[in-house]
Formats: sequence, C-alpha cells, structure tokens
Amino acid sequence: MRKNSLLPSLLLLGSLTLTAACSSTAPGSSGAEPDHRPAGSAPATAAPGVDPARIRGLEIVTDSSEHGSCRYAASYPAVPGAEAMTAAMKRYAEQRVETFRKGSCDGGTAAEGGGELNISYEFLVASGDVLGVRLTTQDGSAAGSGLSHGTYWYDGRDRTVRAAPGLVTDASQDAFVSALEAKLKGRPGVDAASLDAAFGDAGSRAATLDDMAVTVDGGLRVTFDRGEVGVPAADRYVVTLSKTTVTPWLSGFGKRVRQQTVSPSSGLDLGATHTPEPPVPTESASGDDTTDCKKAKCIALTFDDGPAAPETATLLKHLARYRARATFFTVGQNVAAHPELVRAEARAGHEIGNHSWNHPDLTRLTPAAVRSQLDRTSAAVKAATGRAPTLFRPPYGAIDATVRAATTLSPVLWDVDTEDWKYRDEAKVARTVIDKAGRNDVVLLHDIHPTSVAAVPEILRTLTARGYHFVTVSHLRAGLRR
Repeated sequence: MRKNSLLPSLLLLGSLTLTAACSSTAPGSSGAEPDHRPAGSAPATAAPGVDPARIRGLEIVTDSSEHGSCRYAASYPAVPGAEAMTAAMKRYAEQRVETFRKGSCDGGTAAEGGGELNISYEFLVASGDVLGVRLTTQDGSAAGSGLSHGTYWYDGRDRTVRAAPGLVTDASQDAFVSALEAKLKGRPGVDAASLDAAFGDAGSRAATLDDMAVTVDGGLRVTFDRGEVGVPAADRYVVTLSKTTVTPWLSGFGKRVRQQTVSPSSGLDLGATHTPEPPVPTESASGDDTTDCKKAKCIALTFDDGPAAPETATLLKHLARYRARATFFTVGQNVAAHPELVRAEARAGHEIGNHSWNHPDLTRLTPAAVRSQLDRTSAAVKAATGRAPTLFRPPYGAIDATVRAATTLSPVLWDVDTEDWKYRDEAKVARTVIDKAGRNDVVLLHDIHPTSVAAVPEILRTLTARGYHFVTVSHLRAGLRR
C-alpha cells in the first residue's frame, strides 16, 4: 500500500510548451536510433489530417497494469467496419501481453524496476474506404532494443485486411525490393548476406516489409526495425521512395491509400452495418464542492487510463447518482479519441489529471521525452475542456528526480491499490475498497475495465452509508492544508 499520495501540490501550472518528440531515423538516412526506450520516448502521433475523434463509433481497446513489478500497457483502435483488422491487432496484442505476463508477472523473474511492455498505435490514414494503423511495440524483456513496428491495412471496398506489401502489385514486388536494396547497400551492417536473409524468399519479405506508409508528398516510406536488414547491431533504417519511382508499382489499393493520405476525404466509410455511438452523459455539477475534509470523512476515488467508450460514460452516471466527485487520470491518446467524454467529466465537476500520452514508464525516458508525454496530454485535455491539468499520475507510480524536474505538474500516487487490472471481479474490487479505504485515502481504479466500473455503485452505496464524502484529489489536498 502506498502512503505517498498527498505529495506537496504544485498547483500553479506553467505555460505549456509543446516539445516535439525526437523522431526516429530520418527518411533515407542511416543515423543510429536516437533512443531505444519505451514507446513513449518517440510518441506515436496521428498522421496529418487524421483526427481520431471524427471516426464514428471508434473504441480504443486498452489493457494495462499499474503495478511496479508488472509493467505493461497495450492499446489499439477498434473501428466499425474493420472488425477483421481489429481481430488481427487483438491477436497480436494479446499474445504479446500473455507472453510478457508469463515471463515478468505471473511467477516470472522480473522484480521492481524490471522489464516493461508498451504497445501504442497511430493512425496513418482513416479516410474514404481505407484505414491504416501502425502499432509500435517496446518490449523491455526482449533481446536487443526490443523496439518493433508493424502496419495494419484495411480495404473497405473489398472488406479485406491487407498486409503492407499489398500496397504494391505482385508483378512489381521484385522491382520494388531491388529499389529498396539499392538504397540500403553500403549502410553500416548491411551486406549481401543480410539483404538475402531479409528478402530472399516470400516469407522473409512478408516479415521484413511489415511497416510501410505513404508520405505526405505521395512517396512510399518503408521502415526496417533494428536488425531486420543488417547484423544485429545495425541501425533501424527508413527508406523513402519518391512518388515518381513508386507510382508504376502501386496496386489499386495502394493508389487509394495514397489518394486518401495526401488528399483525405471528408469521412471514413468502411461499410459498417452498425456504428455504435453510446450517449454521452449530460450531468452538470451544481456549484463548487463545499465539503470540509477537516471535519468530514473524505475519500478520493481516482480512475486511470481512460477515457474509454462506453465504460467512462457508465461510470459518470454511477457517480452522478451519489453526487460523488472523482479524479480521472487520462491517457492522451484516449483523450484525442474521445474528447467528448473528457468534457463530460469536467462538466460533471470531476477533476482531469494527466497520465501520459501512451503509458510508458517515465523514469526510463529522457527529460525531453517526459515533457513530450506530459505536454501533449495536457494540450489534449485543454483542447477538450478549456483547462489544462495541474496533477499527473506517473504510470506504474514510477517517479524520480528527472521526472519531477521535467514538469510543473504535481504528482499523485495512491493509498489503496485495488489491483483491478489483475482481478477482473467486480465483487472483489468493491470489497477491496470497502475494506481497505480510510479517511483521506486516495484509491486507485481504472475506468477501462467494465468490472471496475460495475464495482463503483456498491462502493458508493456502502461508504456513503458510513458517512464518507467522495471528493477530488485537489479538493482533498486543499482541505487538509487549511
């Protein structure tokens, strides 16, 4: 149990400075990977023109822990109409999480401060009848840098999942590979043997050419993870082929991907027969919270990793029934996908905190990367609500002097850990809070788990009957300082 939740509050938020994330190797260059750290060290950003909030029915599937000895976070998008593509990303993410948990969490050898798994996403294109998503995986338990990328493509016209090489016609594959080899030859660690291993047969090509995307000027960018086209110590390489070069080789699907990347349509239509759009709660706070925590029994419920559809909307309804206020530590990429839920949280009188952009262990990042993770998330929250957060919760509770120095946000940990990421049992989650929480405690929950949300009514009902008041973290801190 942590008893450091009420760290001194730094309530004055300085002006936001959006720090550009360090990019990976520049197109066409052979420079070394700038930072082999969790995915957050080079945050995955949406391609120009892709606003995830405009994708109707979008859900972000998230699974994570908040435990120091089991550090993983995996997210990928589920888009109506592209169920087959969602299933492919689901298989990948679940397999990586299962393998990591067996090795590092469920009786594994990893201890506090051990390995970390982070899977994040970015939209490459979401327009017309095409959808492209890149998954970035950082696996601290893997050999080498543990950093890998893969792109997933969906053809709404044919309702088919396509591998990245499908952007090029079958007849042009040899010419395409020859052009890539010409660009790669002479780079450190790349020789004839390594190129043959990468492209010598169809199976090798499919595995190697798994990260392709159209550039804003119509060219084709191919990214090779470290060791894919060279000896293990070789750099991660990016090769860009010009529009003129690749145009004769593009498949019909590849041409549509290029068109929708360079000149996006007004919307995305993948032929979905049903597009779920859960209603957004409209509850509004009736003035400021006047609870005096010097006299009253107060508790701060906190919810990490959201917002999530439809779980967060359901949770807001539960809280409204008991006039309970809570603090939501939001993940930036989820805020970008569901700003309407963050607005609903703020409108109902809840506090919005910062939980990083894609949930990496901040202590493993450079100061610039820490700032990028937090500043991008604060900017997304401010865009949704009009107010930037003053609080942040470091993923896994991992914080050190470097992280503290990189931000003016005030850190918040917790007193009661429900371990709801591990125990997907609403009765157990409710009982943990009811049995363990005491006056002025900060309780850790997650609004991405349906079972955790389902536990909230029993928590509110029982503790309200015991005389407890549910307040935000900042309200609790302010009351205790008086």
